[in-house]
Amino acid sequence: MSEKDFIPSPYTNTIENGSFEWSAPSNIALVKYWGKLGKQLPANPSISLTLNNCKTITKLGFEKKANDGKFSFDLLFEGQPKESFRPKIEKFFERVEEYLPFLKDYHFTIDTQNTFPHSSGIASSASGMAALAINLMNLEKELNPEMTEDYFNQKASFLARLGSGSACRSVKGKVVIWGEHVETDNSSNLFGVEYQDVNLAFANFQDTILLVDKGEKQVSSTVGHDLMHGHPFAEQRFAQAHQNLSKMKAALATGDLDAFIKITESEALTLHAMMMTSMPYFILMKPNTLEIINKIWEYRTKTALPVCFTLDAGANVHVLYPENVRSEVLEFIKNELVGYCQNSQYICDEIGTGAVKIN
Repeated sequence: MSEKDFIPSPYTNTIENGSFEWSAPSNIALVKYWGKLGKQLPANPSISLTLNNCKTITKLGFEKKANDGKFSFDLLFEGQPKESFRPKIEKFFERVEEYLPFLKDYHFTIDTQNTFPHSSGIASSASGMAALAINLMNLEKELNPEMTEDYFNQKASFLARLGSGSACRSVKGKVVIWGEHVETDNSSNLFGVEYQDVNLAFANFQDTILLVDKGEKQVSSTVGHDLMHGHPFAEQRFAQAHQNLSKMKAALATGDLDAFIKITESEALTLHAMMMTSMPYFILMKPNTLEIINKIWEYRTKTALPVCFTLDAGANVHVLYPENVRSEVLEFIKNELVGYCQNSQYICDEIGTGAVKIN
């Protein structure tokens, strides 16, 4: 498919006003995307677990207006006006207007909230942009009732990506691949695709997120991605991501937890190695991040339980493990890891299925 496939034909229906409400989850990449091309396209493919509890809930109200050539919207975050979000939404609307030509025909009220604490150090751009994109697709489906479910999900993922790259992995599926990959049918740089060949060993997989540092990152993801241009190790990294995605698919399909652990932890450390070796260079891990990693390694050696870590572009640690060892691992987290978290805060999450419409 190409971008042109998402430019709609003239709409067959009209709607004056109404509202929709959707939730969309955050996700955690196992094989990381780091480096952008063109309009929010990934320099390498990635694969992620969709989360269940950490999500954004967005209600989109809309009312027909005269098309005066301008976007018109009010923004509420947790019930309060949030003007600081306006530039990001304005930029998003500019990027997607070609694909959603109705945007200037309506005044929108975007009322959004997160189920996780604001500024908790969990990226909300993925869940937030996915929730907004899927609401807008709901309106387009009203204008074009013939739309298929597959097209709806693909285009929602495509639009979400134009708001925040990783948001395309928050629309549909427990495990999602984004980026062209020679060994993955239908893989695309334009949208995420669900990977369905997942062994029962990963059913109800757990992710306990340790909030090591809730402060704002000193380097934005956008800046970090840009630093891959001209990075001395970029080409090797992109090739490694393709290889690791093939290995990760095999591990997920066969239930090979040992391989899953090796690839997941290696990918997390490689992401941070790219940051430490870019110019300018930066370190987003904190001393407590390293303490937690070492404790997880010690615990795994001692108990032989299949528990591992991954990291986003920040200091927080995602502890991943199967549901059947949940009680032992949570005991370990409470006894040995919570002390390294800011205000002893952590969030218990698990694998989810993607965006959900709220009636």
